[in-house]
Amino acid sequence: MSEIQIKPVNESDLHELKNRMKIIADADPKQYHNEFSLKRYLRAFKTADDAFKAILKTNKWRQEYGVEDLTAETPVVKVNLEANKARVLRHRDMQGRPVVYIPAKNHNASNRDIDALTKFIVYCLEEACKKCFEEVVDNLCIVFDLQDFGVTCMDYQLVKNLIWLLSRHYPERLGVCLIINSSTLFSSCWAVIKGWLDENTKSKVIFVGSEEELCKHLIPDILPTDI
Repeated sequence: MSEIQIKPVNESDLHELKNRMKIIADADPKQYHNEFSLKRYLRAFKTADDAFKAILKTNKWRQEYGVEDLTAETPVVKVNLEANKARVLRHRDMQGRPVVYIPAKNHNASNRDIDALTKFIVYCLEEACKKCFEEVVDNLCIVFDLQDFGVTCMDYQLVKNLIWLLSRHYPERLGVCLIINSSTLFSSCWAVIKGWLDENTKSKVIFVGSEEELCKHLIPDILPTDI
């Protein structure tokens, strides 16, 4: 299986970005970003100037959104955990990435609070990111399980929100997105969704058609059977 190679960043851009970060660190010692994070922003936003602007926006968003306060006991998180909307698995994929497992059958687009569900997705992304061994691998594996997928399961707004989160506030965190147990019904949905993705992100989405193919990415036994 060929893996997407992580592009190295320009060292002069990284040096410039570090210097800019020192300035805001003096004003706000509590910083979310480390060198790995800076490199991810540089890869995503190309220049030190654009990366720095994006980091400032993320810092503001994290504070206003209350990201640090999201826990398993936060009501909007707890209710979605109990409903098995998604789960960060204990085990990792073959590349050592943390795995976020999302069973589509447990979602109903006509019966959900989009704001609460988006906060839950942020919680899951945060928990998965905490499990990264950044010196080795700093991105995630997201698994969409389409077993028993129906029309009511498709939530375009939630998918848009996830794409926005990954592109704006978790850049370069997506390592691979596995679509398992897909059906003909989902093909029309995918025709719409892929139009929202840039080429880099689109290349990370893999439709897995068999258990043999799945084994190239992760051990099937790590996937939940209780949800």
